[in-house]
Order: sequence, then structure tokens, then C-alpha cells
Amino acid sequence: MLKRVRQRMNETRELRITVEESEAGQRLDAYLAGKIPGVSRSYIQKLIEDGMVLVNGQSAKGKAKTYSGMNVLICLPEPEPLRVKPENIPLDIVYEDSDILVINKPRDMVVHPAPGNKDNTLVNALLYHCRDSLSDINGVIRPGIVHRIDKDTTGLIAVAKNNRAHQSLAQQLKDRSMKRVYEAIVEGVIREDRGTIDAPIGRHPVDRKRMAVTPGKGKEAVTHFEVLERLKGATYIRARLETGRTHQIRVHMAYINHPVYGDPLYGRNTKKLTGGQMLHARYLRLMHPSTGEYMEFEAKLPDDFVKLLESLKI
Repeated sequence: MLKRVRQRMNETRELRITVEESEAGQRLDAYLAGKIPGVSRSYIQKLIEDGMVLVNGQSAKGKAKTYSGMNVLICLPEPEPLRVKPENIPLDIVYEDSDILVINKPRDMVVHPAPGNKDNTLVNALLYHCRDSLSDINGVIRPGIVHRIDKDTTGLIAVAKNNRAHQSLAQQLKDRSMKRVYEAIVEGVIREDRGTIDAPIGRHPVDRKRMAVTPGKGKEAVTHFEVLERLKGATYIRARLETGRTHQIRVHMAYINHPVYGDPLYGRNTKKLTGGQMLHARYLRLMHPSTGEYMEFEAKLPDDFVKLLESLKI
């Protein structure tokens, strides 16, 4: 393992930093993000996870504190050339102007390219539709992308067409003024009319493809839900995100023993009955980046969602 890491280091640009006395006592990942222009804290954390940051010759830990005289070696991979190609993929555009796009994403569409999904993504479609009119804050792989929804989740997603709009939408996400409301069919009958799930979410300790409720270790995650209708062995709910963690609704509903119907990761093997997980980003509420106008968007339920809902009615 160490041999492979050192081989990768030889293929990157090295940056060496010695911590000064006045810089002691900071979290290492936050400190490095502040020292290297144009590099985010999350990017530094990824480098640390990949073994690309060494402290006094040993693998670093993001939560480590800096101290006077600490010697840090950071290996920065050279930027990859743009390889995302525009593709003429139809988009269900709910709203568009010179600042933002609101898209109703279909099932089975990945939001941005990743290993194993380099084509036929929302980004490929956006590059064709918008040409050069997309924000570049998140880099060449995720132009315009401010927030994401899962491949198997349908519904609304906001896209920024310039950096000013991107910064505005990102701030609205951060201060929780952007409202994202989902509807879902979940397994089992929920007895309470409404509830709040306040449970931190982090990477699953064993299966790295999954997220999990991780008390004391994960990031804050809060989901509010209300029952819209009780069905045969299932419940139709509305869920509102207060935070935006990866797989948040899916993890939280599974945590209270009511996983999303058809969820391939957290459900009970119901995908064959539905064709996909029954989770839909129904409403999106935000302030327009330029005008400050309050805007609300809605995407109707997909046909397969409606069909299952009708079949489960009591």
C-alpha cells in the first residue's frame, strides 16, 4: 500500500509547509485549506484519506492539530483536462433564465460524471444545452451543480448558470433558507402523524458505498416528515430536509425501520416490485440570485410512483 502511495506521490507536485508558532493549535485540514490558494477543505480531506499528506513522514489525520515546527508534505495531483463531453440529452426544464435552471431529473440519471458513469449524466446534458453558461466554482466535472440528488431519485434540482448565482444558491443551502421537500413511499405503516429524525450521518464503518447513522462521529442530519396517507404495508410521506447529507432521507427512514420503498441499498429488496426507489424531490423553494424574488417550483409525481401509490391504497 505504502509503495503505491509513494508511486502516486512521484507523479504529483509536492508542496512542503512548516507550521509556525503562531499557526499552532488548528485542525490540520482547515489549516492547509487556508494555506493553499484555490483548494477547499473537502479536497484536502480527500488528499489526507488517500495518503497524499504526510506529517513528519507519516500519514496525516485530518483532525490532527498543528504544532510549531510540524513538517507537512502535500502532494497535489496535476489538474485533469476536461473530458466531459456535451450530449444532446432531453431535459425536463421547469424554469430557466440567465442565472438559474431548475430541472426535473428523471430516474436513473446520474447528476455528474464519476467512475463508472462518465456519460449520459445531467452535466453532459447541461453542457450541450447551456454551452459556456454554467458556473465553474465546482470545477470541470460539476459545472453548474450546487446540490445533488441520487441517481435513482427523481425530481427537482437547481443549477447555477454563473458564479454569482452559484454563490447565492450555495449560501441559501448553507443558511438553510433554500427549502427542499420530498415525497416518498416507505415500507411499513407509520403510526405517528409526523416526526423529526435528528441523527448524525457518516460513512458506513464497513460498507464504504453506504452511509449510516453514526452517533458521535457523523455530521449533523435532521429530517422532518409527515404522513400523507397510510397504505397496505406502506406509508406515503412528505419529508423536509433541514440538512443535506448524502442519502439523508434514505438513511434516516431506514434508521426508524421504514426504508424507502424500492431502495436498493437500504430497503428490503422491493426494487423488483417498483422499478426503482420511490423518492421524489417534489418542491424546491429559493430566493432568486439577482432579483431576490421568492420562487417555488413543483414537479409532479412520476408515473411509476403514482401507479404504485394507487396499487397500495387501502
